[in-house]
Amino acid sequence: MKSIVPLLLVFVTGLLIGTRYFQPKQDELADEEVKAEMAAEDASDYQAPSVTQFSELNSYELGNIRLFENAAPSVVYITTSTVKQDRWNMNVQEIPSGTGSGFIWDDSGHIVTNYHVVEGSDKVSVTLSNQTSYPATVIGIAPNKDLAVLKVDATYDNLKPLPLGRSYNLKVGQSVFAIGNPFGLDQTLTTGVISALGREIKSKNGTPISDVIQTDAAINPGNSGGPLLNSSGRLVGVNTAIFSPSGAYAGIGFSIPVDEVNWVVPDLIRYGRVKRPYLGVELVPDQYFKESGAMIRNVQTNGPAALAGLQGVRQDNYGRLLYGDIIVKIAGQPLKTSGDITPILEQFQPGDKISIEFVRNDRKERTEITLGSSVDR
Repeated sequence: MKSIVPLLLVFVTGLLIGTRYFQPKQDELADEEVKAEMAAEDASDYQAPSVTQFSELNSYELGNIRLFENAAPSVVYITTSTVKQDRWNMNVQEIPSGTGSGFIWDDSGHIVTNYHVVEGSDKVSVTLSNQTSYPATVIGIAPNKDLAVLKVDATYDNLKPLPLGRSYNLKVGQSVFAIGNPFGLDQTLTTGVISALGREIKSKNGTPISDVIQTDAAINPGNSGGPLLNSSGRLVGVNTAIFSPSGAYAGIGFSIPVDEVNWVVPDLIRYGRVKRPYLGVELVPDQYFKESGAMIRNVQTNGPAALAGLQGVRQDNYGRLLYGDIIVKIAGQPLKTSGDITPILEQFQPGDKISIEFVRNDRKERTEITLGSSVDR
């Protein structure tokens, strides 16, 4: 019996030691099993986000996205600088003078912007949407229209001209979109509506610019020269000015209508200035009267129309506004809207004498007019 007790003590002691030795590993295995079970439960409860959770966009938002993606490659960032010579050490310094926006006119590298964006600059640089920069040459200016055309030697693949719309048939309340570089922040989209039509602003040289589009799409310093687009992504105006006591966006911006731009830019490309036959009239926007033709709002003093006896909107003795003459035919070609005038005049040269048929006081009348030159406007 005495020999058995020590053996039992050794056995029990070994069992206790073994139990303590293996217990932590068993606990670790148990913990791992619990963790695995919890992970499996979590996995069964977890649901990955569906694609629709990230694409719940309405048709208006999708339209805006497509418009921006299509138009943005046509919008450029313009920087200008002046060169000055230090009068003490005669070193020449290039000093940044401003920034602005513009858009690609054609695949030959012509860029349209505002005249005031490049006015007084010695060096102009154009940065495309792919961040490639090119030196630009100013090849044509129209200060009285606040328009200018630049030329860059970019490759054909980098040039995506902006499609043109029309502005004669715009409506107040119509959606518009501006893309530009406000405060140097490139490729910025803002949205709004046409707030008014037929506004008049002054260009940098003080010449009135008539029939300007007013919009509440945010236009800030740096947006100048950028495009104003309709909901189809077509150009309807060139953003040119804002009305603001602070100098920043205040809900009133102005754009030069595309019909005017389309009339000016080809001459700037060809001659460096505007050189077209013209009548010397300002027209009433088409939406303000129902008759076919183009109603005269004002005639230029001593201009071709005034010398031919045409009249604009006027007041009677009681202060009531009377219709201006409504031009219905030019050189025998009928007019439906004011937008028909430019294509007809392009068939002639300054100095040509043509017939004008118009309606005054519900009576048709006819006169002869000698076309003036836009250079003399």
